[in-house]
Amino acid sequence: MKHAFVTGADRGVGYALALELLQRGYTVFAGRYMPEWQEPQPVPEEWKERLVPLAIDVADGDSVRAAAEEAARRTDRLELIVNNAGVVGDKEGSALGEIDYDAMFRQFAVNAVGPLRVVQALSGLLLAGEDKLVVNISSEAGQINQTWRESWYGYCMSKAALNIESNILHNELKPRGGRVLVIHPGWVRSYMSGKLSEEGTYTAAESAAGIATVIDGHLADRTPRDHPVFIDNTGAEMSWT
Repeated sequence: MKHAFVTGADRGVGYALALELLQRGYTVFAGRYMPEWQEPQPVPEEWKERLVPLAIDVADGDSVRAAAEEAARRTDRLELIVNNAGVVGDKEGSALGEIDYDAMFRQFAVNAVGPLRVVQALSGLLLAGEDKLVVNISSEAGQINQTWRESWYGYCMSKAALNIESNILHNELKPRGGRVLVIHPGWVRSYMSGKLSEEGTYTAAESAAGIATVIDGHLADRTPRDHPVFIDNTGAEMSWT
């Protein structure tokens, strides 16, 4: 049986992706930042024993280490780590006006540093697994030369940082049989702003189904790659710049 660790699995894309992986036979360690949150969709009874909720704040080193230790008590390997946890934060900040720098630092702590903390803490389990795949849920907002935005500084900058982090991590994992896949989930009707957005192209379930299919395809293709693949949830490769 394969094992996966998914962060930000309280709700939205992370929760829906955990369900997709359960459907594919994984045991899923579902990282939850808000343990009191109850997603409305029920988990099918036959999957419940393979869903392991773990409390984790990816911006807190002690929390990440505690979650990794709990995972290690339950398994000796991970095939897949999905760094899905993320925050949007201040979208209105302006260099010509006001910027909430505390919110920006939080965005970097969650969106960029958090995934690195998670992989580092779980690296022993990952390297013991068969697939050794890290999936970073990023965004087209992290494309440096193609942004159309006039604000969203913290979000775009933190996702750009995640993208370069993914390149470096791929370089480190590649000689050890591992690799990194970077996925833009599309414009999702999600909770990233703190409440469910009514705007977006995809529901969380639709985005997660696409992401899971992309992961399946990537795992089936064992072609060595010098760089991580940056891809959207439809399977279309994207530019890093």
